[in-house]
Amino acid sequence: MMCCARVHVTTQLMTITTMTEQEWDIIVIGAGIHGAGVAQAAAAHGYSVLLLEQCTSAACATSSKSSKLIHGGLRYLETGQFALVRECLRERRYLLRNAPHLVKLKPFYLPIYRSTTRRPWKITTGMLLYSWFSRRSYHRVQKKDWILLDGLNTEDLDAVFCYYDAQTDDARLTRAVLQSAVSMGAQIQYDAHVRDAEFKPTGVRVNMRCGDEDSSVEAAMVINASGPWVDELHNRLVASHPDATLSPPVSLVQGAHIILPDTITHPYYLEAPQDKRAVFVLPWELDGEQRVMLGTTETAFSGDPATVAPTEHEIDYLLEVYNHYFRRDLQRDKVLASFAGLRVLPAGEDMAFAKSRDTLFVRDDENRPRVVSILGGKLTAYRANAEKLITSLMPVLPEKDAIADTTRLMLPIVD
Repeated sequence: MMCCARVHVTTQLMTITTMTEQEWDIIVIGAGIHGAGVAQAAAAHGYSVLLLEQCTSAACATSSKSSKLIHGGLRYLETGQFALVRECLRERRYLLRNAPHLVKLKPFYLPIYRSTTRRPWKITTGMLLYSWFSRRSYHRVQKKDWILLDGLNTEDLDAVFCYYDAQTDDARLTRAVLQSAVSMGAQIQYDAHVRDAEFKPTGVRVNMRCGDEDSSVEAAMVINASGPWVDELHNRLVASHPDATLSPPVSLVQGAHIILPDTITHPYYLEAPQDKRAVFVLPWELDGEQRVMLGTTETAFSGDPATVAPTEHEIDYLLEVYNHYFRRDLQRDKVLASFAGLRVLPAGEDMAFAKSRDTLFVRDDENRPRVVSILGGKLTAYRANAEKLITSLMPVLPEKDAIADTTRLMLPIVD
């Protein structure tokens, strides 16, 4: 018997009504961007959807702590992930059209110094491919215009390239996708702590704790989109199924960001002088003031994902990058804010940079899946991943008539 409160997301407030016993086509666990995308895709295909979230609001973890970029991933060309880059750039086009109030195209500047690992010829090759995939041109900034680049250090500067990518507010984007799902009939339950699942002849019963009460709900399919909790939750959900496929080992990689009391006009893609990693320096608004956001890092993480926070080393690392490139001398006391999110990547010996960013769908049973977990995935590709997943599950879901095409759904304005 379902006894929790059902929460409908609106643009400014939540309306609470009474939940009654009901069997759903799909239960989604996790109100981050991937859970929101799956709920939207499922509702658009005509399925009844219930989304469960352990926090009291959406995007409470990694989906509010990313680099706020809608991009193809220029650096992924270097590791041969061409299909991923092409897909993300296609999704960027959709978002620029469907959410112009949330996703803004910006010129990004990439400076090449004598000490930079990737030489101008190599960057030119990458830019040609990236501009072909994105249908947006790039250019090489003339030396006389370097003075316009926010005080960028020009000592030993060989070249500056300008290309296009987009910025967003990741938490607002997640809420907008959820609102889109709700407008098509999806329901959302916050403060829902999933415990386990029971496999039934017609589907799955999910047992959880909502507030001070235990409750359960049934569905034909459960989709686990719980981000950094995904592998542990998957194994709990399938524990009662002796032949179920368990989650493969994953690595949690922490990405930290800091916000500084400075202003810049343009976003920059830089190579960290310490270890040659990619770091973004981005204009960002905090509390109504224009600031600078800097990130990200790649630090192995273990423990409870709810406790993730930037380390002292990460903050110092990012400060050093900013001071080096913009000839500043900002100290730790100037850091206005810092935050960190967790990427879910395949376990292994490779450095985080070299690991695939492709999304992995883990099914409890390949022939008749009833629990499917989403491992990894990029913010930009949330819609494409959700569509691929729902389409692949249609043979084992009830037949329904689609009511919308997510490639053309305009996202609502949310606070």
